[in-house]
Amino acid sequence: MDLQQNLLTHLNHVARDRDPYFSTEGHFYVQHYIRQQLERWGTVETNEFDFQGKRHQNLVLNLPSNCPTVARPPILIGAHYDAVPGTNGADDNATGVVALLELARLFAATPARFPVRLVAFDLEEFGLLGSQHYARELRQQQQPLRLMLSLEMLGYCDRTPHSQTYPPGLKYFYPNRGDFISFIGNWRTIPDLIRLCDRVHRAGQVRCRWLPAGNRGAIVPATRQSDHAPFWDQGYPAMMVTDTAFMRNPHYHKVSDRVETLDIDFLTGVCRGLADGIQRL
Repeated sequence: MDLQQNLLTHLNHVARDRDPYFSTEGHFYVQHYIRQQLERWGTVETNEFDFQGKRHQNLVLNLPSNCPTVARPPILIGAHYDAVPGTNGADDNATGVVALLELARLFAATPARFPVRLVAFDLEEFGLLGSQHYARELRQQQQPLRLMLSLEMLGYCDRTPHSQTYPPGLKYFYPNRGDFISFIGNWRTIPDLIRLCDRVHRAGQVRCRWLPAGNRGAIVPATRQSDHAPFWDQGYPAMMVTDTAFMRNPHYHKVSDRVETLDIDFLTGVCRGLADGIQRL
């Protein structure tokens, strides 16, 4: 099966107005589509939480390792499926969702060394609420994780000079072209940051940069703006995989965040590299 064509097919379903309060029909459609796709590979569990008088759902699929008789903590891969009202949210975060769906297919066919848990989070745009609820539950249940990865905007690439901006100070250490994917993790993930960046570069043919964020991202607050942050707060090893959002993409949180603005080759390379890198952890 063609990875790029699959990603495009998913994008045509997911990239639509899908705010849970102002675009309930679109939100329901995308939620149902994600469940339908994940159910191809196993039983999808519903992790529910309440907000503003409405019940919301994180969707969870667990895939076994290549040695299911050996107990190993899972690698959790998450992406949020809600979007800012009035936008198609093609990059934010349909790209993360479609990569999640394809990683589910790939790891169902070829299991990794560790079990893989795929989670579609709701209400990220309302303050990381779905991931906060889920991370808190995991900690209360004392469930370990090998690693958590948040897929947050994976499809915008700009190769022109000075297309990339940064928080203060970082521009002296990183390139000024927005043509790379970024891995941002807490200190515990540094070996994994290095390994995954290498594999994304080699297997996906995508430039990659990594950044360790100390003190749960407090030093650079912009590093906390996705679903990995609640896992940092609960003491888990976690990282965000991102095209750096508003520091590169001029369509961030705008009506213009549409599929035609994406670089599908770039997105495909990131997804292929992630699959290879996670297999090797």
